[in-house]
Amino acid sequence: MSLADTARALIDMATRLGQPLGSSLASVQRTVARWESARPIVPSERYQLLLAHLYARRPDGETALGSGSDFAELLDALRHLGEGEQAVAELRRLLVRTSTDDSNGLDLLALLGPQARTTLATALADPRRADEALLDVMRTGVSDVNREVGSLPFVRLQLLLAPVVESCRRLLLADDVPASLLPGLRTVTAQAYTLAGRLAFETRDDAASHSLYTSATEAAGKLGTPWRRAMVHMSHALVTLYSTPGLEGARQLVDAAVRDARAGDSIIVRARAHALQAEITARAGGQQAERQARAALSLAWYDLDGDHSGDPSTSSFTAAHLRGFEGVTSLYVGDATSAHEEFARSAAALTRPRDQVQRAIVTTDQALARLRLGDPKSAAALLHECVDAASATGGRVATIRLRHARRQLRPWRREDWVADLDDHMIDSLGA
Repeated sequence: MSLADTARALIDMATRLGQPLGSSLASVQRTVARWESARPIVPSERYQLLLAHLYARRPDGETALGSGSDFAELLDALRHLGEGEQAVAELRRLLVRTSTDDSNGLDLLALLGPQARTTLATALADPRRADEALLDVMRTGVSDVNREVGSLPFVRLQLLLAPVVESCRRLLLADDVPASLLPGLRTVTAQAYTLAGRLAFETRDDAASHSLYTSATEAAGKLGTPWRRAMVHMSHALVTLYSTPGLEGARQLVDAAVRDARAGDSIIVRARAHALQAEITARAGGQQAERQARAALSLAWYDLDGDHSGDPSTSSFTAAHLRGFEGVTSLYVGDATSAHEEFARSAAALTRPRDQVQRAIVTTDQALARLRLGDPKSAAALLHECVDAASATGGRVATIRLRHARRQLRPWRREDWVADLDDHMIDSLGA
């Protein structure tokens, strides 16, 4: 487009978004020219938003945000002009959310670039033509959906991931996929099915979730890399903990995860497995529970404090997450004061959008610690924050733990501050 064409398009986009610029065509054209001059300047936030909406649409009107799209090129241009990575990430996140809010319907391939769509369609039509480019497309699709956890409702993420999950299923059933691609295909299948299993759980489809985890475990088991199967077991254990009565099902999966993690090459996965083992042990209780749980936590800290350079896992498990497990252990078999301190430290460090779900869980547990310390009113005040977070993310685990915490406030149910909390929960969560 010419400078004038770009200016007109920006004016039209601003009008469609209900944010008219109130500037003349000549004025907007001069602004566009400054971005393309010999000494270019970075567009203002308002113009960045308009440009993002403009470049997110292909000529046929479909949304394209993935690699190779005009939108991706725009983000690269903003980086070259000096825009910070956090601002670029926020702009992308906003466009993903806006695109999935579109009243014209959800574009299931929105996160894939134009070349990626062609590559996927070609391989599905003729599996013999599958190649490394196809695997890159599928890996990117899984990574992009996973990155939006905490930013978009889970049901939308489930729909966005659906094309990759279905592609994995069809390609694994095909007899003529090149043998050299099978290890990579099984790897991305394990990742896609694990994420899909978690999303199905979050949308309360437990039967589908279990089936997806079973398929993920099978795919990961054929790779000869035990840490990958440990990742599947851990995710499966967490959803089992909240969808199946008792602890036995979750405990068996955690024990399997620990065995695989110890046999694997990822120190980070091993740390996470030991942390989850500590939580399940503490929840089970018993005479030796505290000693065994603390021993597992010590192993987790030992692993997490080690050298992670070259670790094959891209897991985001950090000290902030581990402190949350420390807090849960203290909550069940230790001291409520220590639990509260660990939860507070964990929540303070969980600041990324991707951490919103975990932060809501940790903060709810922190409220339980306040309750056990004899401060129910302060606990209720903290639960208001949890209601907002659970409502924003739609996290099932956060909601379950929130309702559990509310039940602990029954002795004070006649207090106004409990009634306020109930009203907030009904308004935000419907229960």
